[in-house]
Amino acid sequence: MAKTIFITGASRGFGKLWAEALLQRGDKVVATARDLSTLDDLVTEYGDNILPLQLDVNDRAAGVAAVNKAKAHFGSIDVLINNAGYGLFGTIEETTEQEARGQIETNFFGLLWLTQAVLPVMRQQGHGHIIQVSSVLGHATLPVLGLYNASKFAVEGLSETLATEVRGFGINVTLIEPNGFATDWAGASSAQTVAMPEYDAVRAAFQAGITDDIFGIPEATSDAVLKLIDSENPPLRLLLGSQAYPWVKQVYDGRIAEWESWKEISAAAQGK
Repeated sequence: MAKTIFITGASRGFGKLWAEALLQRGDKVVATARDLSTLDDLVTEYGDNILPLQLDVNDRAAGVAAVNKAKAHFGSIDVLINNAGYGLFGTIEETTEQEARGQIETNFFGLLWLTQAVLPVMRQQGHGHIIQVSSVLGHATLPVLGLYNASKFAVEGLSETLATEVRGFGINVTLIEPNGFATDWAGASSAQTVAMPEYDAVRAAFQAGITDDIFGIPEATSDAVLKLIDSENPPLRLLLGSQAYPWVKQVYDGRIAEWESWKEISAAAQGK
């Protein structure tokens, strides 16, 4: 049965790829973008099955209006994919207040506003699936991506809590956690701080670890997303890419080992 999917950040990258994959199989898609001309090709190809809406996810009122317009147009919203976001490259000391606030505003608050906007619709329906595009960097971290890491850690905590709050309404929540993929996320879609020479070595080490072989093929993710949307019992978390699982496992194994080595001191801090 065809579903109605609301996707933010559908102008390019994962958002556009997934929108097209859904349209190809007959689903209805509400595709949002800041620049609607980026969706002209999908509108030409799929006509009434796509509703393009201009949206800056940082505008909370506009997000509510977009959700209401989508509900009025298609009658329901079965799935929300919170995909809009960008990467801010720069060390923490280099990051200005405006850059820091901008990163968290879009990646965290933009996602929160759309989540809040769609919840009344899904509660009234008695079903829904909220898919938050997080990152493997919501578990692990990389230097020069400190604010991006922080935004995704925040999305993880928010969404895990949300899942416990809305399960009784028939609403599922899933965090999609991709490793690196060959989109323009690190290119035209990204932002960059003004570099301090003191961190040149940190940046050089980061760049040395970025090789082409670690990046997945974006188009290959579509099948996984379609299967996730079709699942009757979707997972809370879904890693995407062959690099993600071993990296996350290594990170958590290290955390467990460290907690284990300090567990007696931790327990003594209870005081009783």
